[in-house]
Amino acid sequence: MILKEKIFEYLKDKKIVLLGFGISNQAVAKFLDELAINFQVRDQKNCDLNIKFKNSKPEFIFGENYLKNLNCDLIFRSPGIRPDLIEDKSCILSSEIEFFLKFCPTENVFAITGSDGKSTTTSIIYELLKSSGKKVFLGGNIGTPILPQICKISDKDFVVLELSSFQLMTCKINPKVAVITNISENHLDWHKNFDEYVDSKINIFKDQGKNPALSQNENVLPLKTTLSSGHRPERMNYFKSSYDNLLVSNFDCKILNEISEKATRKKRFFSVKSKISDGCYLDEDGYINFCENGKVFKIIHKNEIKIPGIHNIENFMAAISACYNFVSLENIKFVANNFKGLPHRIEFVAEIGGARYYDDSIASTPNRVLKGAFSIFENSIILIAGGYDKNLDFKELGEKICDKVKILILIGQTAEKIENCVKNCKNFKKPKIFKADSMKNAVNFAYHNAFNNDVILLSPACASFGMYSNFEERGTDFKNCVLNLKK
Repeated sequence: MILKEKIFEYLKDKKIVLLGFGISNQAVAKFLDELAINFQVRDQKNCDLNIKFKNSKPEFIFGENYLKNLNCDLIFRSPGIRPDLIEDKSCILSSEIEFFLKFCPTENVFAITGSDGKSTTTSIIYELLKSSGKKVFLGGNIGTPILPQICKISDKDFVVLELSSFQLMTCKINPKVAVITNISENHLDWHKNFDEYVDSKINIFKDQGKNPALSQNENVLPLKTTLSSGHRPERMNYFKSSYDNLLVSNFDCKILNEISEKATRKKRFFSVKSKISDGCYLDEDGYINFCENGKVFKIIHKNEIKIPGIHNIENFMAAISACYNFVSLENIKFVANNFKGLPHRIEFVAEIGGARYYDDSIASTPNRVLKGAFSIFENSIILIAGGYDKNLDFKELGEKICDKVKILILIGQTAEKIENCVKNCKNFKKPKIFKADSMKNAVNFAYHNAFNNDVILLSPACASFGMYSNFEERGTDFKNCVLNLKK
């Protein structure tokens, strides 16, 4: 039986509900329509229904009661909906990612998570594998749903998935290679606490190497989801292999060092601070070295990496540690020399009047700003920051702003919170602080106060919600405002 037929047999008699109708569940809807499987869509907000359905007859329920009376067999949960909001505990809880992993025909799955750097690390791994001649599929939190590609994948192909804490929260997976770039405070507006956030990240490796038989008694949603207390949903392990799995984690991250001890499979680390015995480290001469079984192999010099910043050296070391057994040194050098990075990540926009403008809209946490842009630009910074409040601490960022930033332009919900944090720093003498009610006004103010060699940097340290739909939209608006200055 071919894969498509297996999936149809599994779904055909089930009453299916898609909770939330964002990017991932829109992909599920299209996939179900291809199979001629009927389903119901529920969302708190009225959704854009431009999708045309040819083979199925979906039902749509919108409004504040979208979680009531689900009465279904299978739920596809959008990542943004907390599982403990679902009152019906008898149905199977899944998601686009979990369903893909249930039926994924290849064991060669690389899964990447982390508070910062996961998209870049995911993309580097994808490029490394692809440059070595492998057929590779990319998806997940990076913005590309993976489920629609499932029937194109063979058992010899490779899959690279970026996974968020929202996706991992109820997910049991057994990837061939699991990578955690780092862990710091993030999404505390959604997670109940930091422990729950960390617990969700641990799910990327906690079931590596396990091989329970697939069961028809499919892991219904538990009566209570309290991950931070150690009670996890008893979900299926969707993989069938027993080969040795690999965990790659950041040796310089204290939290990761503590939790990676729980991993039962092979481990590699990467570090820009310490020499390590398994994985990658940066030596005093600036070379990335790979170590295994007591042997040290010099890989590349940090200056061969096209994208700037110590955080991108870490991203490359994580990717090398993950892919070392699958790619050649020539592949690594080629990708290091040619990979230009992703949009909105300290992306150069223009030079105007001797000042350089950079879009770092991806920096939605203070830690991302500290390890990213602030590790590259030393001073003469005009910083545009602020946005949606994720209940994060700005104290350390405030101190660095006082050291590095000459003008601080604040936007969004957190403007006052960041301003107070900066002014309460012991070393507060600068920057001058201004508030803007739009990106256009922020950019115009920066332009009129910039001098030769200044860096005008959008690095918000906050999410975009409230002003924008996502960080891409925010970054694009910034770039358009900058480019309009030249007209």
